[in-house]
Amino acid sequence: MSPLEWLLHGTIPVGDGALAVREVVGNGFGLASALLGMRRLIWAWPVGLVGNVLLFTVFVSGELGGVAGEPLWGQAGRQVFFAAVSIYGWRRWSAARREGGASDGGAVAPRWATGTERLGLLALGVVGYAVAYVALQRIGSWGVATEAWILAGSMLATYGMARGLTEFWVVWLLVDVVGVTSLVRAGYYPTAGMYLFYAVFVVAGLVTWWRVGRRVEPVAASVDNHGGHPRKGALT
Repeated sequence: MSPLEWLLHGTIPVGDGALAVREVVGNGFGLASALLGMRRLIWAWPVGLVGNVLLFTVFVSGELGGVAGEPLWGQAGRQVFFAAVSIYGWRRWSAARREGGASDGGAVAPRWATGTERLGLLALGVVGYAVAYVALQRIGSWGVATEAWILAGSMLATYGMARGLTEFWVVWLLVDVVGVTSLVRAGYYPTAGMYLFYAVFVVAGLVTWWRVGRRVEPVAASVDNHGGHPRKGALT
């Protein structure tokens, strides 16, 4: 079996069962992306993109845990969204980095959203949930209510990360809580365990960004020492 065939069709024995290699590797890339995102490194986006592609194939085929089952269209759909937003976040963080990035070397300087931005994110979340609910109900997804929240919440969290908003970690935590419950009920225990594992890093990421945001400023927003004029912020 070639490495590509092993990745696409291989399984890893675990106790009395087996895990699909794509599931394990895809979640591994997701974890790596979260760790890179915690450090605000641009590589978080392309690394996460690889994981999205692998996990999409797993959710669509219903082969989580190496056992054929029902597709989770909400979980699969969010991988498509992740791919699109990963490209957006990659470009945004790259542009911010070219502008100077953050004073500690990160691509962006974390910040809390303004009141207006929070209202906008809330409205986006409500609309996103409604659209996701209707779409998933029409295609017959399992667990429409929870899958719609996972999809809409994931949209908000990834968009918030792309914009450098610390709140995205809070949204991710809520997504993980619902995701663990949904996957356990669906019988997808390995990925449910991975979601629970992610939650630990989400809490650590929230604390890290919170602390960094209090002491780090965008380099591009600092005063130009030569001209004495404020330079345009990288995240505007």
